[in-house]
Amino acid sequence: MKRSTLFYGLSALFLIIYIVLALQQRHEWGGWILLLFFVSLAMAFRQHKLLKGLSYTLMVMAVVSLAMYYPWHFKTVGDFKLSGLIIPLLQIIMFGMGTELSLKDFANVLRMPKGIIVGVVCHYVIMPGVGFSLAKAFNFPPEIAAGIILVGCCPSGLASNVMCYLAKGNLALSVSVTTISTMVAPFLTPLLMRLLGGSFVDIDFWGMVWDITKIVIIPTAAGLAFHYLVHGKFKWLDKAMPLVSMGGIAVILTIITAAGRDNLVKVGALLLIATILHNVLGYIMGYWSARLMRFHERDCRTIALEVGMQNAGLASGLALAMGKLTTAGLAPAIFGPVMNITGSSLASWWHNHPPEGDEATRQQGTEATSEIGIEAKRHLGNE
Repeated sequence: MKRSTLFYGLSALFLIIYIVLALQQRHEWGGWILLLFFVSLAMAFRQHKLLKGLSYTLMVMAVVSLAMYYPWHFKTVGDFKLSGLIIPLLQIIMFGMGTELSLKDFANVLRMPKGIIVGVVCHYVIMPGVGFSLAKAFNFPPEIAAGIILVGCCPSGLASNVMCYLAKGNLALSVSVTTISTMVAPFLTPLLMRLLGGSFVDIDFWGMVWDITKIVIIPTAAGLAFHYLVHGKFKWLDKAMPLVSMGGIAVILTIITAAGRDNLVKVGALLLIATILHNVLGYIMGYWSARLMRFHERDCRTIALEVGMQNAGLASGLALAMGKLTTAGLAPAIFGPVMNITGSSLASWWHNHPPEGDEATRQQGTEATSEIGIEAKRHLGNE
């Protein structure tokens, strides 16, 4: 018997048990059975090349299901509030990003300025605008609506680089757009939040500037310095950081889910729909914006993923800094798993449908782009 068949069978069994328990309203075991269902399904997906990328998201959903059923276990340990771990974990994740950067990444702006400028502009125009429109259309409570806008105002997520690689996009462009959108976030994210989110909640512009600086810029700069000062001396760090980052994100999402569990129960279904729309519209509008600019198919795919995939972790940290983790922090907590599912699905589809003329494009005079692409692949680490 194939291992995947065994795990699929187990996942089906746990799902049936969960449904039976839910119908009997025996919720004391529901969280654990749901956890076993997601873990079994994740192990089954691990056996398939195209589904493997979704296994991490399923593991996150497994621990989040525990937070939904037993939130008290994920709020405090003794007198310590677990929400105090969110910002330090984000700083560690951004430090890891910094260790994977080099000055060559910033030089890429001079090598392919049009694609990077279009990618960054589309990102900071489309996602905040769509977020604001959805917040208005769904008529959410003000602080939850602000969370949707907050996700849209954040920079690209690191996962977009991996998805771009799988989708046969322009990896060099993807890394460059992620890097530049992150570097300009301390100014653009607070500005856009003041303009769009200010009608829902009070926004401390300079306070948010400092929050993003300490969460993103300082750790990333420290990681970049680490890369040049001690590069090669800690090779184990290159292997450890992707695992630490994935674990950190899972912990952050679990803490936020537990903290906002009651609000999530009230608006969960509608917020999930709004989040999916936000994410998918980002892909669609990003892709067609690039098509209208007559970009190559590989670049259109790249910009679509860069626009649609956000740094939901940063949005969670900012929600905490605003003192609104249980409300504004809900949209980022949902957006993270959603974008990984949709991003993996889209990347898998594109992977099986290579861009027309892809081979010819590689063989033409694209020495600069290919050189950058080789450098950019460092960022994938062990993903």
